[in-house]
Amino acid sequence: MLYDSVLDLIGNTPIVDVSALSPNPRVRILAKLEGQNPGGSVKDRAAKFMVEQAEKDGTLVPGSNQVILESSSGNTGIALAMIARIRGYHFKVVLPENVSLERRQLLEVWGAEILPSPASEGSNGAMRRAQAMAAEHPEWWFPFQYGNEANPRGHYESTGPEIWRDVPEITHFVAGLGTAGTLMGAGRFLKERNPDVQVWAIEPPAGEMVDGLKNIDEGFVPPVFIDNDGYELLDRRLIVRPRESIEWTRKLIELGVFAGISSGAIMAAAAKCAGMIDDGVIVTIVCDGGWKYLSTGVWTDDLDVVEARAKATIYF
Repeated sequence: MLYDSVLDLIGNTPIVDVSALSPNPRVRILAKLEGQNPGGSVKDRAAKFMVEQAEKDGTLVPGSNQVILESSSGNTGIALAMIARIRGYHFKVVLPENVSLERRQLLEVWGAEILPSPASEGSNGAMRRAQAMAAEHPEWWFPFQYGNEANPRGHYESTGPEIWRDVPEITHFVAGLGTAGTLMGAGRFLKERNPDVQVWAIEPPAGEMVDGLKNIDEGFVPPVFIDNDGYELLDRRLIVRPRESIEWTRKLIELGVFAGISSGAIMAAAAKCAGMIDDGVIVTIVCDGGWKYLSTGVWTDDLDVVEARAKATIYF
């Protein structure tokens, strides 16, 4: 099939059966492989919808070299950098200093201008710095992924319909809680088609870090979550610890699924879900591929070493 642009390849990702990892033979687990997107992650969808909306309303003009500013510790920044390069914008990203080497390299490949923020402030600190910079430069476009309605809409109009098309028998949708875009968008679409579909969110314990996930009890609740009635939409929130995330990332590779650490966390939760229900069909999100995680040693190094390393470096 011939496509006009690489951006037309975003979406329509495959779903693979990983039920071999289910502890309950009456529960199937199906994984949507978002690493197949051209930018390598599920964040391609939100980035594309946010940029397209800004172009539709005249905020952005393709080829203008306008400045796009966003904070990111990983995949959203990479997706925006790719799209900015293709559409003719200059992308500035506020990036925590303790991101992995692969993150920085990929952003540089796409021509992003990296604005470092202190490692001690984490991704929330980078977000606050980006907000302050955006206020000082109103001529820059600041998509603010945590509060941009095009983020969940991208999943409402693409991820959700794709899942429903491919797996209409779905009983549970399990995804990570980060910006909340995937859960709010795809989860709402699925519940509108079948109110009995359960939407389960995955988050780390308070005070602990799992790459790409946030605990909404720690102070910052994404506006996307609030605006989409997240507390009412979610049927359950499950806690997954960093060590579990690494262990399940390794289990996925046994099935040939080369995925990132947040995908391991989500798969750990999907297995927990399977063990808690009598029967059903769980669809979960494999957020990205494993290529950006090679420096973690997650598949090769001692588990204790990898866990300690993950606490010092942002890998998602």
